[in-house]
Amino acid sequence: MALSNPLPVPQPVFSKKKNRNQRLKKNLTGYAFISPFVIGFLCFTLVPMIISLYLSFTKYNLFSPPRWVGMDNYIKMFTNDPKYLQSLKVTLLYVFIGVPLRLTFALFVAMILNTKSRMVGAYRTIYYLPSIIGGSVAVSIMWRNIFSDTGIINGLLGFFGVGPVSWFGNPSAALIMLISLSVWQFGSSMLIFLAGLKNIPAEMYEAASVDGAGFFRKFFKITMPLLSSVILFNLVMQTISAFMTFVPAYIISKGEGGPMDGTLLYSLYLFRQAFMFNNMGYASAMAWVMLLLVGIMTGILFKTSKSWVFYESGGGK
Repeated sequence: MALSNPLPVPQPVFSKKKNRNQRLKKNLTGYAFISPFVIGFLCFTLVPMIISLYLSFTKYNLFSPPRWVGMDNYIKMFTNDPKYLQSLKVTLLYVFIGVPLRLTFALFVAMILNTKSRMVGAYRTIYYLPSIIGGSVAVSIMWRNIFSDTGIINGLLGFFGVGPVSWFGNPSAALIMLISLSVWQFGSSMLIFLAGLKNIPAEMYEAASVDGAGFFRKFFKITMPLLSSVILFNLVMQTISAFMTFVPAYIISKGEGGPMDGTLLYSLYLFRQAFMFNNMGYASAMAWVMLLLVGIMTGILFKTSKSWVFYESGGGK
């Protein structure tokens, strides 16, 4: 009579060792492929972050050993450094005004380009070019020349009878100039919006048209809900990018953040503290506060997204 549950046949010892060696070889191959990233992350990200965290509690100027000062750098930031508070104010204005304007303009252009045309590919390339070169030194210099007293912008204002604006003498005007450069760099967000628009079924718009829905009703009832996850992604990425903006403010203000600290963005003031004043400990503390601010902003966006982001797989919001 045959057994219903036969005992397993024991494998030879050499077969177990062979299987174990094969698994180890596969694992080593995988580790070899990911080792460049792991080494790079450890050497150029994690270790420098740990060092900067330590330096943020010290007084360090590159020419003498770090001296432990505890929370003095963080206390000084919020109680005894008006320029730091000004840089924080300017950066928050830059983020809260520039990011929504950039995304609005990017979505507007994406909807225009979401049409059937033989030239639409060329148009997309042309509109994306500013994002490739927009953060470079050359474009920042060009932007400075455009907004100079004898530049194109003041020339156009004079044509319409408006007096020349002192873009480099008025803090508010200088910040508007920086924000306009930020909005001009809408290409990457535009392409992501365009990809999201392509995924919206055309049948939904056709059905809405049959029901008598107009453009605005279709936009707010179909486009915005189905594009909300893409909007969240662009909003998070552009917010982080705006907090780290440095090159335009440095070039346009010639590294000073003027006029009257009107363009003194956070990253520019951090750079000045670190490499102009040699306050590496203070700059490290500023970097960690920025990381905390970006983390809080990102957390708020994800937390509030539950009420306005539509996920089709989740059955709604």
